[in-house]
Amino acid sequence: MIIVTGATGTLGRQIVEHLLTRVPADRVGVSVRDPHKPQARAFADRGVRVRQGSFTDAGSLAHAFEGASQVLVVSVDKMGEECVKQHRAAIEAAVTAGARRILYTSQMGAGEASHFQACRDHAATEETLRGCGVPFTSLRNGFYAASAAHFLDHALETGEIALPADGPVAWTAHADLAEAAAAILADEGRFEGPTPPLTGSRALTFDDIAALATELTGRTFTRATAPDAAFRDHLVGQGVPADYADQLLGIFAAARAGEFSVADPTLAALLGREPLGMREVLGEALRERPSAG
Repeated sequence: MIIVTGATGTLGRQIVEHLLTRVPADRVGVSVRDPHKPQARAFADRGVRVRQGSFTDAGSLAHAFEGASQVLVVSVDKMGEECVKQHRAAIEAAVTAGARRILYTSQMGAGEASHFQACRDHAATEETLRGCGVPFTSLRNGFYAASAAHFLDHALETGEIALPADGPVAWTAHADLAEAAAAILADEGRFEGPTPPLTGSRALTFDDIAALATELTGRTFTRATAPDAAFRDHLVGQGVPADYADQLLGIFAAARAGEFSVADPTLAALLGREPLGMREVLGEALRERPSAG
């Protein structure tokens, strides 16, 4: 039994979809916060074992992870001490359930000295995995390409991409990372410990993305550099919590330091093809936004 947590989220749902093309549905279980969500019910209808599980409720995890041979812990959308605490609870529950391998969705650049809080959290979680006594695989996922598209929301109105100074980032599609995770789950033990960076084939800056957006839309997009402090003040002025604004700034600081710049061939090898590029991801995102035309 392969258990996937967070299976109604963007990444987890796609991992399960790909996993079902590789292993029988009765060997797949999902741990979800709300089993009544349409996505969870749809999995149940296809023969997937669906159980309620919360990283803040050890009893629910014991039930959700029952009989697990492998557990994939999809990282939570939180940062800091609470994030690491929840990951630790999931890892401990997987060990208690008797899983013979624990997998975890980490991130390229994971390290205790990273400029980005999430990467420091991933490093702390990986340290827990190293000490848990069970073989583990940490999926060092590339930075989500969808995040780059989100940063363009305001630019679609103004034509100006006004963001802090950045550096090259190996932007990577959710769909490719999900397919790779399913391949690794189906081939147990393929990677021991942290994987190489699972990334797209090119590292791009926002200057490159501005040029791509111009090509894709026929409109002119320009790149303007916003000072860090001014960018943070603008976000807070728009109602963004100060701690979240700080986390966003951390992304740019990490990019400037080269933490996301490595474009590694491992993902392509897992997929048996070239990963989706930023052109494809950005093109789809722009088509979904009415103001992109």
